[in-house]
Amino acid sequence: MKALLLEEAGKWREMEIGEVDTPAPQKGELLVRIHAAGLNPVDYKSAENGIPAWEYPHVLGLDAAGTVESTGEDVTDFEPGDPVMFLQDMTSRGAFAEFATAKAHTAVKIPYNVVYADAAALPVAAFTAYQALFHRMRVAPGESILIHAGAGGVGSFAVQLAKEHGLTVYTTASEENHAFVKELGADIAIDYKEESFVDRVQTETGGTGVDHILDTVGGSNAEESLRALSFNGSIAFMAGAPDINGSIDFSHPKSFHHIALGSVYQSGNVREEQKLAEMGRTLLDKLSNGKLSVHVTQKVPMVDIPKALQQLEERHVRGKIVAEW
Repeated sequence: MKALLLEEAGKWREMEIGEVDTPAPQKGELLVRIHAAGLNPVDYKSAENGIPAWEYPHVLGLDAAGTVESTGEDVTDFEPGDPVMFLQDMTSRGAFAEFATAKAHTAVKIPYNVVYADAAALPVAAFTAYQALFHRMRVAPGESILIHAGAGGVGSFAVQLAKEHGLTVYTTASEENHAFVKELGADIAIDYKEESFVDRVQTETGGTGVDHILDTVGGSNAEESLRALSFNGSIAFMAGAPDINGSIDFSHPKSFHHIALGSVYQSGNVREEQKLAEMGRTLLDKLSNGKLSVHVTQKVPMVDIPKALQQLEERHVRGKIVAEW
């Protein structure tokens, strides 16, 4: 099969299409013909240093959508021809290829009115947003949340999900993206280049801060965000942690939630893996019923993935980039 090949760690900018063996589905697995694959910062970040479990040439790509080609032993819920979406195991060969295997209990059938490109935009970004909001911080209607980088992949889904759930949504975004994030549902957009998001939140909330913060930027930003958090507030982060020990203040308690979606396959916890499918079904249902929007701002051929990943590295991509065969 054709695949975009990473020949060695650090060489992701030089990836080219090559030939590798088509994988065979093992017990409990699906072999999926890939039609679309979403791009994420984790693709180039993991490729920079590599992962010990990888064999080279490796195939990147965690967001996958396509049709079931064949099934392994003990698979009863899927059959060839079914359209499916799944989050790939980071230690396995990924979706930047003609075919990829998936654990059947993590895959979800795609509704008839959802196209492959939109489905492929969901797993990493939308699952991360959903897990942070509902599984970890357990947000509730009437509460408030600050979502950093609301125009980005995770942020654009988090803004929509939080607003639909009845929260007051603050988000940081460059001025040119303010109209976009407000269209998604943000109540207040903060230009992080021109003003302090902490000062703006404290002004808007009368000094109480927000109930929740979702940080997708990095450790120093998460650390600064603690100053905008309310009494008994919670912060979820995935790009770097604040100084948790140094931030413990018994007069201003807070809870910390480390989001590491990709590590679920290394946990050995099948129940946690099954939650991937549960989140996928919920999000695809929202997408199918018009309660969630996917903003695929670029579609690229598989051969152009390295250039598109460089765009992500520069941190100025609105919405999602999806590759198609």
